[in-house]
Amino acid sequence: MTDPIKAHGKEANETDEAIGRERTAWERIDAIETDESKAYFSRELLIWYDRSKRDLPWRRHRDPYFIWVSEIMLQQTRVDTVIPYFHRFIERFPTIRELAEAPQEDVVKMWEGLGYYSRARNLQAAAQQIVELHDGQMPSEREHVFALKGVGPYTAGAILSIAFNRPEPAVDGNVMRVLSRYFLIEDDIAKPKTRIGMEKIIPGLIPEGRASDFNQALMELGALICTPKSPHCLICPVMEHCRGRIEGMERDLPVKTKAKKPRPEQRLAVLLEGAGEREGRVLVRRRPRTGLLAGMWELPHIAADSAPEAQDLGLEVGQLEELLEDLGLSWSPMSPYMTAEHTFSHIHWTMRVLTAREQPEVLAQLAAESGVPYEVAVPEAAAEALEADEAGTGAEVEWRWIAEADMREIAFPNLFLNILNRYFGEAKQS
Repeated sequence: MTDPIKAHGKEANETDEAIGRERTAWERIDAIETDESKAYFSRELLIWYDRSKRDLPWRRHRDPYFIWVSEIMLQQTRVDTVIPYFHRFIERFPTIRELAEAPQEDVVKMWEGLGYYSRARNLQAAAQQIVELHDGQMPSEREHVFALKGVGPYTAGAILSIAFNRPEPAVDGNVMRVLSRYFLIEDDIAKPKTRIGMEKIIPGLIPEGRASDFNQALMELGALICTPKSPHCLICPVMEHCRGRIEGMERDLPVKTKAKKPRPEQRLAVLLEGAGEREGRVLVRRRPRTGLLAGMWELPHIAADSAPEAQDLGLEVGQLEELLEDLGLSWSPMSPYMTAEHTFSHIHWTMRVLTAREQPEVLAQLAAESGVPYEVAVPEAAAEALEADEAGTGAEVEWRWIAEADMREIAFPNLFLNILNRYFGEAKQS
């Protein structure tokens, strides 16, 4: 039988050893000022960067606005994907003031396809802050940058260091991976205290006057050489002093607890084709101004309780039909069209799409286009509501019949963008 006192002592010793290992790692980093690997790391990293850095559009100028936009776009998105979006966005909104004054729908439309649309809305809100508080000029003081909507520690550090050459840390996933391997840090990078610890040591690694290049070099090394699954150690400019490589742990680092899997949700959508005067159009609706995909357009859809492989959708189809009936619409029987999937940060949608064709009635057309319920609509009232909205004086129209050309003007999430592109593409061929 195990002696509980001895067992407790053993656990205490193991805990002390664990604490000792943690202290050893951070003490080694804290003492980096006197470690020859500091000078080696900074020197070799910058030599490599000066020789090998990518020609990226936001690096051609040190315009703080361009750098800010690029950093927001690069969150959760690959560089190759961002480049064409960056060009289009800057062409449409070349200054902070023009971004601040643009209709939000235009800003979200220019972001269409990048995902995480709250980034676009926060970017515009921050631009409005800058116009109001800083006369349209990007602030260079730390507290003012941190006060901007949607700007956290990493983005603030990136703006201050890259645009203004301030010796500020900019710690993202790439940077934490590089530092974890080079200094053999076994702390969980998913925990805030690890990021904070790394933020404290970076200023001591930055050579005087080269904060902009150093932080970009560190990010570049993580993106191109010190990659997540297969680090290219043989061509790494700092391999000689890399503790992770020396200990054979480069593939085990960084330590990161797995994120919670997105919650699966089944959805059922209808692609309702217009008829008569609306031939070639489909019915879409605008999402609420707050919450997931705020203010964007989509096909009508509902939550579906059935499993993805279920064939009997009678209950869900009935709910979709009720949704269309409330608009005063009539339609042909619904039939399966396609299944699409999309993963958000916390939800995974499996979207089954049905098609149907409108059975038009004059009153129903006016009611649907104006957002007036069928039960209370009369042709005159519906027409007045529609005219008021077109003039910009009425309530927001939440439903709309669109042709393919309209997709250039209004913003859709990627999921619905792909569905509609397929539909209109097939319609051209038929």
